[in-house]
Amino acid sequence: MATPRTNPSASPCNLCPRKCGALRDRGQRGYCGAGAEIRAARAALHYWEEPPISGEDGSGTVFFTYCPLRCVYCQNRTIAEGEAGCTLEAGQLADAFLSLQEQGALNVNCVTPTHYSPQIAEAVSKARSRGLHLPIVWNTSGYELPEVVEWLDGTVDVYLADFKYADEELARHYSNAPDYPEVALRAIASMVETAGTPAYDDYHGQRRMVSGVVVRHMVLPGAVEHSLKAVELLYRTFGDDVLYSIMNQYTPVMAESVSARFPELAKRVDAQDYARVLDFADEMGLDDYFWQDGPAAEESFIPRWDGTGLGQVLP
Repeated sequence: MATPRTNPSASPCNLCPRKCGALRDRGQRGYCGAGAEIRAARAALHYWEEPPISGEDGSGTVFFTYCPLRCVYCQNRTIAEGEAGCTLEAGQLADAFLSLQEQGALNVNCVTPTHYSPQIAEAVSKARSRGLHLPIVWNTSGYELPEVVEWLDGTVDVYLADFKYADEELARHYSNAPDYPEVALRAIASMVETAGTPAYDDYHGQRRMVSGVVVRHMVLPGAVEHSLKAVELLYRTFGDDVLYSIMNQYTPVMAESVSARFPELAKRVDAQDYARVLDFADEMGLDDYFWQDGPAAEESFIPRWDGTGLGQVLP
């Protein structure tokens, strides 16, 4: 197990690249919005991840509240901004993990988990001592610190990581994170080092990913040139050491005030633009990658943040 140069800390908080230093254990909230307690909004089977993650039986997803990146176009804005969620102890989170296993989940899929890394690692340890045997999936924006990724070695088995931007200005414009391209590439490199290349098993007749990294890139409206740059940069950097997922599920669900500031985001991705990115991936030599066909950009794919699976019912 790799040992980081410094242990990740939630107070003062240095869990994400923003390193805001919030004293979360003293009531301060970080840039992400999180305090000392774990908050999550849903723990349930989810069927719309990549095939070796969801399979037919579903991925056991736990959606955590708040987010260090806070993209203006986030389709999960309600939980990213803390408008929904219930408070959990590590033991209660372990209970949720074990319940998902009992429901037949292929894995435990922690969605936007970075700012709760120590608490989630504790919950995984507790759950494993009680019989949890599923792979742990870290479903992240890609805005991670390599030292935290290294510290999670032994806890996380599979990384499902975004690579949102290859362009600093686009990252600044939409996520207030001009360092995103550099930071995410370093983080993904650490993920590959710790989780290895993709590996699978046969779980109840389904091909399940048990280790490795999937890198997602979602095409944004009007940003096809940026997507071409992202695909090229990823493949030249990681080759076949990771799986790739090129997504067209962007859904314009922003508040009116945000749409007024970013009118270019008030529409879905043009089908020809998405096809152009896929054609470019083929030309680059990506022989095996995931892509989306049909109505992937639908609000109906956004779950209800009602406390399902967490022992609480939210309004």
